[in-house]
Amino acid sequence: METFKDKVVWITGASSGIGEAIALAFAKEGAKLVLTARREEELIRVKKLTGLPDGDVLVLPLDVTEFEKAKPAAEQVISHFQRIDIMVHNAGVSQRSYIQDTDLEVYQSLMNVNFYSTVALTKAVLPYMTKQKSGHFIVISSVAGKIGTIMRSGYNAAKHALQGFYDSLRAEGYKDNIKVTTICPGYIRTNISLNALNESGAKFGKMDANQAKGIPADECARQILDAVKKDKKEIYIGGFKEVAAIYLKRFFPSMLFDQVRKNIPE
Repeated sequence: METFKDKVVWITGASSGIGEAIALAFAKEGAKLVLTARREEELIRVKKLTGLPDGDVLVLPLDVTEFEKAKPAAEQVISHFQRIDIMVHNAGVSQRSYIQDTDLEVYQSLMNVNFYSTVALTKAVLPYMTKQKSGHFIVISSVAGKIGTIMRSGYNAAKHALQGFYDSLRAEGYKDNIKVTTICPGYIRTNISLNALNESGAKFGKMDANQAKGIPADECARQILDAVKKDKKEIYIGGFKEVAAIYLKRFFPSMLFDQVRKNIPE
């Protein structure tokens, strides 16, 4: 079973929600952290919460959609810690809008944040992991990466893309001891619905009822670290309904599709 003591863990979307919870969980295990998000002040807040020595936490503000900054950011991490052991792709944004109403630019934004940013950072980090003959990518996908639902078309598409890309990376990286764990959360108690994009790209600004009743982010983080320790390839985290839906699609897809079309989001 893997231990995280002194491992260098780079987390995107680390300023709140699941990313913050993952950072605190790794800190308790003695890891060294790189915290990335757009809001530097929030990253500094999370750094303080970790209780780690200053030298063990690198605050690295970054807009992950500025793809040209991925390689310099990786170089900065290597300069500080000399290695990258675990890359947590957590930055993301959801959606609340119907297909017929949604601007193409909104779809482009969703793909840039949720998919292309992870590809850019992976390509920046991968050469270092290949050279050191070890590395682990933790990819925060979603139940939406398995099931397409109403008002989530672009988000679903981006998360489905993550699944395929990182399945390929898992196979290609095997010879260099590079691992991938894909995480498919259902409803987790975060602000993801508040920050979701509407049809014009503005913030949705409402808390989903199911989200408000979701699993706490710290429990989600605990399950993620447990999965990585055990080198799980893919896990599902959530309530009975979300996890059951994945298996329903696999074995009884027509039944699942009927349920999805009737499930109008609140």
